[in-house]
Amino acid sequence: MCNLPETTKPPITHSVSASDFSPETNYMTSSSSSSSSSSSSRQHHRGGGEKVKEERPRSFDSKAKNMCWTNAQIVPGRHPERWRKDAAGNIVCKRFFNCLGCLCFEYDHIIPYSKGGESVAENCQILQSRVNRFKSDKDGVDTTELKGYSCDIKFTDKELDIVEMAVYGDVIRPGNQCRCRTVAEMLGKHKSKDRMAACKLPQSGESS
Repeated sequence: MCNLPETTKPPITHSVSASDFSPETNYMTSSSSSSSSSSSSRQHHRGGGEKVKEERPRSFDSKAKNMCWTNAQIVPGRHPERWRKDAAGNIVCKRFFNCLGCLCFEYDHIIPYSKGGESVAENCQILQSRVNRFKSDKDGVDTTELKGYSCDIKFTDKELDIVEMAVYGDVIRPGNQCRCRTVAEMLGKHKSKDRMAACKLPQSGESS
Protein backbone atom coordinates (compact mmCIF):
# COMPACT_ATOMS: atom_id res chain seq x y z
CA MET A 1 0.00 0.00 0.00
CA CYS A 2 1.41 3.34 -1.06
CA ASN A 3 1.47 6.26 1.31
CA LEU A 4 0.36 9.42 -0.41
CA PRO A 5 2.31 12.51 0.50
CA GLU A 6 0.50 14.93 2.75
CA THR A 7 -0.67 18.07 1.03
CA THR A 8 0.36 21.29 2.64
CA LYS A 9 -2.60 23.43 3.51
CA PRO A 10 -2.28 26.98 2.27
CA PRO A 11 -2.05 29.56 5.07
CA ILE A 12 -5.29 31.30 5.93
CA THR A 13 -5.17 34.88 4.88
CA HIS A 14 -7.66 37.67 5.21
CA SER A 15 -9.00 38.90 1.97
CA VAL A 16 -8.35 42.58 1.55
CA SER A 17 -10.20 44.45 -1.10
CA ALA A 18 -8.76 47.42 -2.86
CA SER A 19 -11.87 49.32 -1.88
CA ASP A 20 -10.71 49.22 1.74
CA PHE A 21 -7.99 51.68 0.79
CA SER A 22 -10.24 53.78 -1.37
CA PRO A 23 -10.06 57.52 -0.58
CA GLU A 24 -13.82 57.76 -1.10
CA THR A 25 -14.46 55.19 1.64
CA ASN A 26 -12.18 56.92 4.14
CA TYR A 27 -13.70 60.31 3.32
CA MET A 28 -17.25 59.03 3.85
CA THR A 29 -16.35 57.47 7.21
CA SER A 30 -14.58 60.61 8.38
CA SER A 31 -17.31 62.86 7.06
CA SER A 32 -20.02 60.84 8.80
CA SER A 33 -18.18 60.98 12.12
CA SER A 34 -17.48 64.68 11.76
CA SER A 35 -21.09 65.40 10.81
CA SER A 36 -22.36 63.52 13.85
CA SER A 37 -19.98 65.40 16.15
CA SER A 38 -20.89 68.74 14.59
CA SER A 39 -24.60 68.02 14.94
CA SER A 40 -24.14 67.10 18.57
CA SER A 41 -22.14 70.27 19.13
CA ARG A 42 -24.82 72.42 17.50
CA GLN A 43 -27.52 70.84 19.60
CA HIS A 44 -25.54 71.48 22.76
CA HIS A 45 -24.92 75.06 21.74
CA ARG A 46 -28.55 75.53 20.78
CA GLY A 47 -29.72 74.01 24.02
CA GLY A 48 -27.33 76.21 25.99
CA GLY A 49 -28.57 79.28 24.15
CA GLU A 50 -32.17 78.52 25.03
CA LYS A 51 -31.21 78.07 28.66
CA VAL A 52 -29.52 81.47 28.77
CA LYS A 53 -32.62 83.13 27.32
CA GLU A 54 -34.76 81.61 30.06
CA GLU A 55 -32.59 82.99 32.86
CA ARG A 56 -33.54 86.33 34.45
CA PRO A 57 -31.08 88.58 36.29
CA ARG A 58 -31.54 88.07 40.03
CA SER A 59 -30.03 91.39 41.10
CA PHE A 60 -30.49 94.97 39.98
CA ASP A 61 -27.71 96.37 37.81
CA SER A 62 -25.97 99.66 38.68
CA LYS A 63 -28.24 101.71 36.40
CA ALA A 64 -31.40 100.31 38.01
CA LYS A 65 -29.95 100.92 41.49
CA ASN A 66 -29.13 104.54 40.68
CA MET A 67 -32.64 105.14 39.37
CA CYS A 68 -34.12 103.36 42.38
CA TRP A 69 -32.20 105.66 44.75
CA THR A 70 -33.14 108.75 42.74
CA ASN A 71 -36.83 107.80 42.81
CA ALA A 72 -36.86 107.46 46.60
CA GLN A 73 -38.22 110.27 48.77
CA ILE A 74 -35.77 113.08 49.59
CA VAL A 75 -34.97 113.84 53.23
CA PRO A 76 -35.69 117.55 53.76
CA GLY A 77 -32.54 119.50 54.55
CA ARG A 78 -30.14 116.61 53.76
CA HIS A 79 -27.93 115.92 50.77
CA PRO A 80 -30.01 113.79 48.33
CA GLU A 81 -26.97 111.78 47.21
CA ARG A 82 -26.25 110.81 50.80
CA TRP A 83 -29.67 110.43 52.38
CA ARG A 84 -33.10 109.20 51.30
CA LYS A 85 -36.27 107.82 52.85
CA ASP A 86 -37.29 104.25 52.15
CA ALA A 87 -40.80 103.11 51.22
CA ALA A 88 -41.73 103.03 54.92
CA GLY A 89 -40.43 106.54 55.62
CA ASN A 90 -37.19 105.45 57.32
CA ILE A 91 -34.09 107.59 56.77
CA VAL A 92 -31.20 105.61 55.25
CA CYS A 93 -27.64 106.52 54.27
CA LYS A 94 -26.26 105.58 50.85
CA ARG A 95 -22.96 104.43 52.34
CA PHE A 96 -24.74 101.89 54.52
CA PHE A 97 -25.77 99.41 51.85
CA ASN A 98 -26.41 95.75 52.69
CA CYS A 99 -25.75 96.01 56.43
CA LEU A 100 -28.24 95.47 59.27
CA GLY A 101 -28.19 98.77 61.17
CA CYS A 102 -31.12 101.16 61.38
CA LEU A 103 -29.60 103.50 58.77
CA CYS A 104 -28.78 100.59 56.45
CA PHE A 105 -30.78 99.72 53.35
CA GLU A 106 -31.18 97.20 50.53
CA TYR A 107 -32.73 97.28 47.07
CA ASP A 108 -36.05 95.44 47.14
CA HIS A 109 -38.18 93.88 44.41
CA ILE A 110 -41.66 95.40 44.83
CA ILE A 111 -43.10 92.33 43.09
CA PRO A 112 -40.90 89.54 44.48
CA TYR A 113 -38.44 87.94 42.07
CA SER A 114 -39.80 84.50 43.00
CA LYS A 115 -43.25 85.62 41.82
CA GLY A 116 -42.13 86.91 38.44
CA GLY A 117 -40.87 90.36 39.43
CA GLU A 118 -38.16 91.71 37.14
CA SER A 119 -34.89 93.29 38.28
CA VAL A 120 -35.64 96.67 36.73
CA ALA A 121 -35.90 100.20 38.15
CA GLU A 122 -39.70 100.19 37.83
CA ASN A 123 -39.87 97.21 40.20
CA CYS A 124 -37.31 98.55 42.67
CA GLN A 125 -37.61 100.36 45.99
CA ILE A 126 -35.13 101.00 48.77
CA LEU A 127 -35.97 99.51 52.16
CA GLN A 128 -34.33 99.62 55.54
CA SER A 129 -32.44 96.32 55.65
CA ARG A 130 -34.40 94.69 58.44
CA VAL A 131 -37.68 95.77 56.79
CA ASN A 132 -36.56 94.10 53.57
CA ARG A 133 -35.65 90.91 55.45
CA PHE A 134 -39.06 90.80 57.13
CA LYS A 135 -40.86 91.54 53.85
CA SER A 136 -38.97 88.69 52.19
CA ASP A 137 -40.98 87.34 49.22
CA LYS A 138 -44.34 88.74 50.35
CA ASP A 139 -46.35 90.58 47.73
CA GLY A 140 -48.67 93.55 48.29
CA VAL A 141 -47.28 94.55 51.71
CA ASP A 142 -48.69 97.98 52.60
CA THR A 143 -46.81 100.93 54.11
CA THR A 144 -48.31 100.43 57.57
CA GLU A 145 -46.98 96.87 57.75
CA LEU A 146 -43.57 97.98 56.48
CA LYS A 147 -43.43 100.62 59.22
CA GLY A 148 -44.23 97.91 61.74
CA TYR A 149 -41.05 96.07 60.72
CA SER A 150 -38.91 99.23 61.05
CA CYS A 151 -36.43 100.20 63.79
CA ASP A 152 -38.13 102.04 66.63
CA ILE A 153 -35.77 105.00 66.54
CA LYS A 154 -35.77 108.53 65.17
CA PHE A 155 -32.56 110.44 64.51
CA THR A 156 -32.20 114.17 65.15
CA ASP A 157 -30.40 116.48 62.72
CA LYS A 158 -27.47 116.70 65.16
CA GLU A 159 -27.16 112.91 65.25
CA LEU A 160 -27.33 112.64 61.47
CA ASP A 161 -24.66 115.35 61.23
CA ILE A 162 -22.33 113.25 63.38
CA VAL A 163 -23.02 110.13 61.32
CA GLU A 164 -22.46 112.03 58.08
CA MET A 165 -19.23 113.54 59.37
CA ALA A 166 -18.03 110.12 60.53
CA VAL A 167 -18.82 108.49 57.17
CA TYR A 168 -18.03 111.24 54.66
CA GLY A 169 -15.63 113.43 56.65
CA ASP A 170 -17.88 116.46 56.29
CA VAL A 171 -21.48 117.63 56.47
CA ILE A 172 -23.29 119.12 53.50
CA ARG A 173 -26.76 120.50 54.09
CA PRO A 174 -28.45 123.90 53.88
CA GLY A 175 -27.23 126.14 56.67
CA ASN A 176 -24.48 123.78 57.78
CA GLN A 177 -21.55 122.83 55.59
CA CYS A 178 -18.56 121.84 57.66
CA ARG A 179 -15.72 119.37 57.90
CA CYS A 180 -14.19 117.24 60.62
CA ARG A 181 -11.25 118.86 62.38
CA THR A 182 -7.97 117.08 63.01
CA VAL A 183 -6.49 116.55 66.47
CA ALA A 184 -3.69 118.98 65.62
CA GLU A 185 -6.27 121.65 64.80
CA MET A 186 -8.08 121.04 68.06
CA LEU A 187 -4.80 121.51 69.95
CA GLY A 188 -3.94 124.63 67.99
CA LYS A 189 -0.83 123.04 66.46
CA HIS A 190 -2.03 123.19 62.89
CA LYS A 191 -4.12 125.58 60.85
CA SER A 192 -5.98 123.99 57.97
CA LYS A 193 -5.93 125.60 54.54
CA ASP A 194 -9.39 124.19 53.84
CA ARG A 195 -11.84 127.06 53.55
CA MET A 196 -14.75 124.95 54.77
CA ALA A 197 -15.52 125.61 58.41
CA ALA A 198 -14.85 122.92 60.98
CA CYS A 199 -17.86 121.16 62.45
CA LYS A 200 -18.66 121.91 66.08
CA LEU A 201 -19.34 118.74 68.01
CA PRO A 202 -22.34 118.59 70.37
CA GLN A 203 -20.30 117.18 73.26
CA SER A 204 -18.09 120.28 73.27
CA GLY A 205 -21.09 122.39 74.19
CA GLU A 206 -20.91 124.32 70.94
CA SER A 207 -23.78 124.49 68.50
CA SER A 208 -23.24 124.02 64.78
